[in-house]
Amino acid sequence: MRREWLLVLVALGLIALASGVAYLWRPNTLTVAVGPQDGPEAALIEAYAAALDRAREDVRLKVVRYEDVRDSGLALQRNKADLAVVRPDVFLPENGLTLAILHDEALVVARPEHSDIDEFPDFARKRLGIVVRHGADIPFLTNVLSFYDLLPDTPAGDDTAEPAPGHVLVVPLKFGEITQAIADKRVDAVAIIASPASKMAGSVIRAVEAGSPERKIGFVSIPDGDAILQRFPELQSVTIPAGTFGGRPKRPDEEIRTVGASYRLMARGTVSRVAVASATQHLFEWRSRLAAAAPIAKLMKAPDFDTTVAATSARLPNHPGAVDYFEREQQTFLDRYEDYIYLVAFFGGTIGSGFAWLGQRLARKRRERIDIVLDRLLDILREIRAATNVEQLDAIVLEIDDLIADVVSHTRERTIDLRTVSALILAVDSVHEAVGDARRRIGVPPPEGERRRSAQLMALHLPAAE
Repeated sequence: MRREWLLVLVALGLIALASGVAYLWRPNTLTVAVGPQDGPEAALIEAYAAALDRAREDVRLKVVRYEDVRDSGLALQRNKADLAVVRPDVFLPENGLTLAILHDEALVVARPEHSDIDEFPDFARKRLGIVVRHGADIPFLTNVLSFYDLLPDTPAGDDTAEPAPGHVLVVPLKFGEITQAIADKRVDAVAIIASPASKMAGSVIRAVEAGSPERKIGFVSIPDGDAILQRFPELQSVTIPAGTFGGRPKRPDEEIRTVGASYRLMARGTVSRVAVASATQHLFEWRSRLAAAAPIAKLMKAPDFDTTVAATSARLPNHPGAVDYFEREQQTFLDRYEDYIYLVAFFGGTIGSGFAWLGQRLARKRRERIDIVLDRLLDILREIRAATNVEQLDAIVLEIDDLIADVVSHTRERTIDLRTVSALILAVDSVHEAVGDARRRIGVPPPEGERRRSAQLMALHLPAAE
C-alpha cells in the first residue's frame, strides 16, 4: 500500500507539472475591438490576426467589429476588449495605452495659388469647404478654428453670402462638387482630414487644382501646432513633406506644418506587458507581409518618445509592454517567472519540511500503539515474577495472546519498522521464557510448544518491515 500511494503521488506531481507547463506556454488570446467595421484599420487587424494564427504565435487576436471608432473605444473603456482601434479626438478611453500609431490623418487645406489665405487666421470672413469623411471631422475643424477665435457658421441656403467678422462659413462638400465650387468661388479653400499619402487626399488636391485659375494651388499651414496641442492634447502635430502630392510641379513646394488626428492601437493598462510586447513586435516585424492584404500597414509607426519615462508619461501614454519592445527590453522566460520560481523554491522547501514533520508525527502515532503493547509486556514480566499459582500464569498467557493479536491487526493497516518488530519479538520471547521459569518454580511443567506457538504467530502475521 505504501508503494502504491507513492506511485500515485508521483503521478499526481507529474500531472501538476505538465499542467503548469501547458498553462505557461498556452497562447494568450486578446480580444481587439475594431471600428469602423468597413475601414482600412479593420482590414489591417483582421490580416494581423490571421497571420498570428498561421504562425501559431504565443499571442492571438479575437477580432470584434464595431460600427464606429467611438464604439470600439467605449468597448476598451468598459473592459469588453483588451485592445482597440482608437481615434483619440473622437473618444479617448481612460484606461487606454498606445501600442502603435496605425496611421496619422492631417488637416490638409488647399486653395488657389493667388488666394490671400496663407495661414488659418486668414479665414476670417472667408468660406471654407470641407469634405466630410467622419462625423468627428466638423468638431475637429471647429476646435482648430476656436483656437484662432474664429466661429464656424453653416450655410443657410446661400453659401455665397459673406460671413460676419470673426466668423468662417464652413461648407460641407462632396468630392464631385469640389472643382465647380472652387471655379464658381463658392468656397475660398477646401479642407479634408485624411492621411496625406492616401488616394483620397491626392484626389481632393487635384480637384482643387482643376478648379483653380491657371491650374495652380497653394496650401494653408497651421504653424501653431504645438500650442494647439496644449489645448487639445488628443490631436497630433503633423508635418507634410514637400512633394507629397506630386513632383511635377512639386506640391507642396515646401513642407507644411499642420495638425491632425491619429488612429491608434491601444490596450488596457492591465493587459500583460509580455503579451503586449509580443503583439507589438509581430505587428511591426510583419509590416511588409500585412501590407499585401492591407496597404495601410505601410503607414504604421511607433509613438515618438525620447526616454522610457517620457513614453509612459506622454500626452497619450504608451503601454509598458510596447515600450519594452521599442527599447529592446523584452523579458525572457526567467525574467517573466523569476518571482514565481523564487516563491516555489522558498515555499517549496517550507512545505517539504512541513510534510516531513507531518510524516514524523504520523510515524510516531503509528508507533504509539506498539509502544503501549511493549510497555504492557514489560509490566507482565514483573507480574510473572510475583505470580504464585498456575491460574495467574494462564491468565497472563491469554493476555499475551490478545496483545499479539492486537499487534498483528494493527500492522495489517500500518507498516512498522524493523527495530520495532525486533523489540516486539524479543519482548514476547522474554515474557514466555519468564512464564516457563515461573511454571517450573511452582512445579508445573509448561505446556508443550507454548513458546514456539507464539513465535510462529508473530512470524506468520507480522508484515516484512521496510
